[in-house]
Amino acid sequence: MQTGWWCGLGLVLLCSEMLLGTLYLLWLGIAALAMAALTLFWPEMSLALQALNYAVLAALALAIMRKLEKRKPDLRVGQAQGEEIGREGVVIEAISPMQPGKIRFAQGVLGSREWVAYADTAMAVQQAAIIVAVEGNSLRVAPAHHG
Repeated sequence: MQTGWWCGLGLVLLCSEMLLGTLYLLWLGIAALAMAALTLFWPEMSLALQALNYAVLAALALAIMRKLEKRKPDLRVGQAQGEEIGREGVVIEAISPMQPGKIRFAQGVLGSREWVAYADTAMAVQQAAIIVAVEGNSLRVAPAHHG
């Protein structure tokens, strides 16, 4: 039964990763699937030892991800680092402080016209928004003030 529980957790984390795109959940899901394999071969492992092993595996996986992330070359060669800040787009899926939405640009930003967007204030569909930061594979936006 414990193997199934770890498999389920791993799959939930991997599915969540596909929705959010953070990369952290990917590694936590892989650690959970590794725990499923461990409990398959060692079914009498206590729950406390499983939790400890998962914590160690998750920490190692995240450390590996951070190390790989630091070695990754800057993919924005030839672009000014803050060039996209201030670009204006239109909200196509409502955004709230608790829920990301989507924003579309007339011309692509870093190679894409549509982005997952986060904001500190609620923004409705068709509302104009500007980029205030690029956060991984999503954007932080704020309402555009025209006037």
